[in-house]
This record gives sequence, structure tokens and C-alpha cells, in this order.
Amino acid sequence: MVRRILGLTSGRIAAVILAVILLLAVAGPLLAPRDSLAGSTTMLAGPSGAHWLGTDYLGRDVFSRLLDGSRVSVLGSVQVALIALVAGAVPGILSVYLGRAFEWTALRLVDTLIALPFLLFAVAVVALLGNGLSQAMVVVGVLVAPLYFRVARAATLQVARSQYVEAAIIAGVSLAGIVRRHVWAKVLPPLAVALAQTIGTGFIVVSSLTFLGIGVQPPAPTWGGLLAADLGYLSYQWYAPIVPAALIMATVWASNLLADAIRDVSGENGRALLDDRTIRRRNAAAGGGTR
Repeated sequence: MVRRILGLTSGRIAAVILAVILLLAVAGPLLAPRDSLAGSTTMLAGPSGAHWLGTDYLGRDVFSRLLDGSRVSVLGSVQVALIALVAGAVPGILSVYLGRAFEWTALRLVDTLIALPFLLFAVAVVALLGNGLSQAMVVVGVLVAPLYFRVARAATLQVARSQYVEAAIIAGVSLAGIVRRHVWAKVLPPLAVALAQTIGTGFIVVSSLTFLGIGVQPPAPTWGGLLAADLGYLSYQWYAPIVPAALIMATVWASNLLADAIRDVSGENGRALLDDRTIRRRNAAAGGGTR
């Protein structure tokens, strides 16, 4: 599937952008030319050879703060996606096989989570548990989980109604064996699409929370925090919010572009599988007719 995704123009563009963002997340703090927390007397200076993106209102190097803040922003969005994947996909699959009581309870819980505004709820939980990004991401991940629940449940229902799964159940194959051998192959492509989309959604949530000063305490740098700080000094540096805003937009756009590429590849694989089955049936019918 990876080769098919990279074979698409949208897939290559998304892969390049996300690879750069991932590199910033991994090596950004190491590549920062200056201490991101160290101030100086050159406050609100313009771009120069010493400060590529200028300095902020405390004289700190903006370029170094962008590099240093990339790790928190990226890891927060990935954390949201992984928590949502586990909290949503597993119950979605099990709701098809664990009986009416579990199914009814899971569906009512999902309906409840959908009704909650996750950003406001995350703010409320952070206010109760303390200002930390991890607890906020756990809450957001759980509130995004209904997307994975519905995707996993819909794909599992299609597989559960197939004859080969019914035959496996009659033959005494365990639930774990059915999920491992038959369900995952059907569920993984739509879950991969949802995972790519959720990374973009998580990035927006992380940026929104840090923009509001929630999750990460100043002076720790984040892209959302830099954007919020820059907006207060537009009369001095009108260009300052452009770079952090462009990085946030590029990451979200690339995540959605990757999701579209995965969806296109999954559709091509499904059509190819159907075409292959159709050819086999026609050949079998032709062979039976000549006998």
C-alpha cells in the first residue's frame, strides 16, 4: 500500500511535508541555533543573519523557539490519534461479537461522547486536573474515539455477515482468531484514513489549546503559543504570525491529503479485488459450460 500511496501525486506531497514536520519534531530542539528561553536586549528585531525570523517581545530568537516547540505540537497530535484509535476501534470491533448488552452500552456511550464539545470539555478537565498537555490529549482522544468506533464497527459488520466468517464460527474458531485472520484486513484501510485525518484534527486541537495558554506553561514554546504571542505585537511585526500559522496549516493540510491518498488507494485495491473475483467467476463459469 505504501508504494501505491507514493505513486499518487497527493501521496508524495503529503509524505514530503509530513516527513519535514516529523524531522522538526525529532531534531528541532537539537537544530535550534540558540537557547529558545534566553532573552536579550534586542526585542522585536526584524529578520537578520543573527536571528533568521527576528526576535520576540522578550528578545528571544523566534526561529529557535519554532524549532524547539515543534516536538510538543507534533507529539500532542499523534497522542490524540493513538488514544482515539485504541479507545474507539477496539470497542467498535467487539460490539459486533460481544452480544446485545455490550453493543447497546457502547452505542449509548458513543452517542454521549459525540454530544460533548471536545475543546470545551478538554479545557474543563485541565482546569480540574491541572494545566498539563497529557491529560488534555487523553480527554480529546477519548472524545474523538467515536469516529474510530463507527468506522471499525461498520467494517466489522460487513465482514461478520460474510459466509467465510460464519463458516469459521461454525468450525469453532475463537473470536481472537476471527478478528486476526478476517476482520483486520477489512478494518485497517478505513482506520488508516481515520488515523491520518485525526492527526490533523489533533494538531488543530493542540494548537488551539496552546494558543489559549492551556496544556503548556509559558515560557515553553509551542506553535500555538507563538502564534498567540505574535498577535499582540502586529503593529511592530505584522509578518510574525505567518510562519507558525503556515506550519500549522501545512501540517493539517498534509494530513488530510494523506487521508485522501489512502482512501483512493484503498478504493483501487477494493476494485481490483472485485475485478479479480469477477474474472475468476467468469472463468469458472466458462469452464463449467464447456464440460
